[in-house]
Amino acid sequence: MRVCAQAVADYLKQADLASQGLIIGYDTRFASEDFAAAAAEVVAGNGIKVYLCLKATPTPVISFGVLTKKAGGAIIITASHNPGIWNGFKYKDEHGSSAPEEVTAQIEKFIAQALATGKVSRLPLDKALAQGLVAYLDLVSSYFDQVAKLIGLKEIRQSGLKVVVDSMYGAGAGYLKTMLEGGTTELIELNGERNPLFPDMIRPEPIAVNLTKLSAKVKELKANVGLATDGDADRMGIVDEKGTFLNQLQVFALLCLYLLEIRGERGPIVKTITTTSMLYRLGEIFNVPVYETTVGFKYVAPIMLAEKALIGGEESGGYGFRGHVSERDGILASLYFLDLMIKTGKTPSELIDYLYRKVGPHYYDRVDVKFPEGERQTIIDRLQSNPLEAIEDVKVVKRDTTDGFRFILADNTWLLIRFSGTEPVLRVYAESNSPARVKKLLQFGKQLAGV
Repeated sequence: MRVCAQAVADYLKQADLASQGLIIGYDTRFASEDFAAAAAEVVAGNGIKVYLCLKATPTPVISFGVLTKKAGGAIIITASHNPGIWNGFKYKDEHGSSAPEEVTAQIEKFIAQALATGKVSRLPLDKALAQGLVAYLDLVSSYFDQVAKLIGLKEIRQSGLKVVVDSMYGAGAGYLKTMLEGGTTELIELNGERNPLFPDMIRPEPIAVNLTKLSAKVKELKANVGLATDGDADRMGIVDEKGTFLNQLQVFALLCLYLLEIRGERGPIVKTITTTSMLYRLGEIFNVPVYETTVGFKYVAPIMLAEKALIGGEESGGYGFRGHVSERDGILASLYFLDLMIKTGKTPSELIDYLYRKVGPHYYDRVDVKFPEGERQTIIDRLQSNPLEAIEDVKVVKRDTTDGFRFILADNTWLLIRFSGTEPVLRVYAESNSPARVKKLLQFGKQLAGV
């Protein structure tokens, strides 16, 4: 971890960003604050000013902090939505965005150099604080001010909604509750304490399998909606008034509809290949372009910046918005969803019906299959050697190998088979016009890959 911090310091010097300083933040994982302090010692040891977060802070808050401090970037100690045994090292660029590949390639080069030479500079934290090379920073108030500019919090506070929020033991705990208290809206928070084991869930990822407690509480309290933010609050999930999970593709489409129809805004939409084809239909209806990227917000963010995009999102439940920071923000996305409910007077399930009346029914699912790492090439060879002409008698009109193997059918149904970028898992995705057909496609995809 110190080697990674040294590499970031070397990169900042090379990129002429060192004089702007660096923000270092962390989440609620085990020992995250200690890793953050150790990173601060290394960066300060290289003569670079460090703004060190006072407490566990959501990733989007830190990302926005890069803009407010005009910092050269940020290190965030977080494993986001991954299981409790993990922790991680994220780097944000001077735009507060996920660092693009050309930046991470430079940092990786400096990592190799530090490993080879063993050169890692360090200045003990107490000395760094005394010398002014490290200063503690609380980013909460500036973030709250920013959110208040983007959405009418007063109207949400006075809406009278009953909202259950699952903070998943993560860094987003307390944020929505603090923003929305003091009015007629009732907000009940679950899992708002720190617990790095993430009990009752496989990992702090806001998907159906991890939100059974939220679903049950929404039904028990007869709440209007359930919201969830992941471990570092850059992703979000929705449970409707019946306790049913809305998948991320439905939520992405609804957020686009909210910005385009309810707020009357216009601008490009940026999507990854794993997100919904509903966005193309919304693009046609509202006459806005839709750009598609490979998986990862580091590919979405540069297009958002270059095209002044209205929204960018991915299948994981991470959405970024124009006028904010070009990064995922599960807190702001949750507030936008509440505002959509208030402005339309519709429940979440009614919003899905409203969306489908515009774009047609779209259903989606994904299955993850673990496989022995040694079989990766065999799976690739098997998929490459099978040029499908049709699936279930529907013609394959496009075969895309940009990121995995994607088959787009004549009726806009699609099937995608790709490897996870972080673990030995093969992911199979499908979107079609009925749940039964999605299930069949997923099974077909597994058979096609031989897993």
